[in-house]
Amino acid sequence: MLTIHAADELRHAWDDTKPLKEGAVAVEGGRVAAVGTLAELLKPYPGARVRRWPGTLGPARVHVGPLPDAPTPRERIHAVLKSGAVAVLEEYADTPELRAAAERNDVVVLRRGRPTAVVPGARADLAVFDAAGVCLATVCAGRLVHRRR
Repeated sequence: MLTIHAADELRHAWDDTKPLKEGAVAVEGGRVAAVGTLAELLKPYPGARVRRWPGTLGPARVHVGPLPDAPTPRERIHAVLKSGAVAVLEEYADTPELRAAAERNDVVVLRRGRPTAVVPGARADLAVFDAAGVCLATVCAGRLVHRRR
């Protein structure tokens, strides 16, 4: 099912200085189908499920430090997802259990950090943050994996 994630503003990249007001991302499967305003995306996708988020929608982040402490590898990976990140550096995912937990949750293990962006055809890794920088939602490979209530 195609889902459109819409927010007050969209940043194609987190260093983007000109956010798109009423921005949205159409997600089909695990990929970004289209990017634009909500009004623009509703035209080609009139039957899409729409998830509206307050705040700023943009690419999910890469977690660049040690993974959060938690009792199990699964909970450590979940803490990363709750922060708006869907990728970790391999130097911190340094046990077979952590790598397995990352793989089960579609979290990417990278050799080094990299810039992130929202572009059609790319993997649908998105995050929504409020004005205080709190992660409200994380989409990992097209799946909503965290939603702050």
